[in-house]
Amino acid sequence: MATPPRLIPLLAQYDFARTRLHDRIAGPGFDSGTGTQLEVTRMTDPEYLWEPAPGCWSVRPRARGPGPGATTLLGAGEWGLDFAPHPSPAPLTTIAWRLGHLSALLALRADHTVGSHALTRADYRFQGDVAGALEGFDAGAGAWREALVSADDAALDEVGRCTYPHGSDAEEPFLDIVWWVNQELLHHGAEIALLRDLYRVRQG
Repeated sequence: MATPPRLIPLLAQYDFARTRLHDRIAGPGFDSGTGTQLEVTRMTDPEYLWEPAPGCWSVRPRARGPGPGATTLLGAGEWGLDFAPHPSPAPLTTIAWRLGHLSALLALRADHTVGSHALTRADYRFQGDVAGALEGFDAGAGAWREALVSADDAALDEVGRCTYPHGSDAEEPFLDIVWWVNQELLHHGAEIALLRDLYRVRQG
């Protein structure tokens, strides 16, 4: 199936942002945006879990319970994501939290577009180490790309094609959801890059 013309630039943006974020975490280099490769060291587990200020939300061992201000740990398995509904002010979050949130968002939206339409945040397995988190990101990003390329031109206008329950997806045309997921990837990717810079400077 040919890619609808309206999807082509959004798909290209998604592919670039996805690869750039992966490479910024995995190293040894990433595209500067101009085709130049910039060096970066592979993220370590201490950096992944680094809390740059008191009261951060993160991914935590379930046995320890939620962090400051959180009411629960989302997910399945031994690690969970700090969560509370609509905290104000919003807490500062670690790389682990941001990457876990993004990976779950991609995986669940893919499932609610071309999968079972049944997965919840309680089903997602958040990871306490970089290797596991990167594998989870790649799986979620790959699943969402499959959802994107499954859409023909008519599907882009279909309201409720994605039934993800934690947003307005069921009331929006699919093309609007594609745009929204791209901005989630772009802004969380930028936040993770900034935290990497701060951690590097802090370490000297």
